[in-house]
Amino acid sequence: MRALKHVLAVGALTVPLVIGCAGLASATEGLDASFGKGQFVVNENGAGVAGTESSVSSDGISHADYWMWVDETGVYGSFTGAGATWNNE
Repeated sequence: MRALKHVLAVGALTVPLVIGCAGLASATEGLDASFGKGQFVVNENGAGVAGTESSVSSDGISHADYWMWVDETGVYGSFTGAGATWNNE
């Protein structure tokens, strides 16, 4: 049962990552460069996910990194994001 809870927790934590990657894939007009790296773990101590994403496109630049951890004491995490857009007229 504990392993099932960990799998469900990691599944819930990875949904934002999947949605973010879908958003990057849909913005492919003109200049486009992106990088993404992720990692997840589920074991007897808890479950967690971490990732880094960067993107440069004709609309602007963005970067984000995050991590989330779930164990029997609670849920922990951190997110940092930055970006800039410009007018292409």
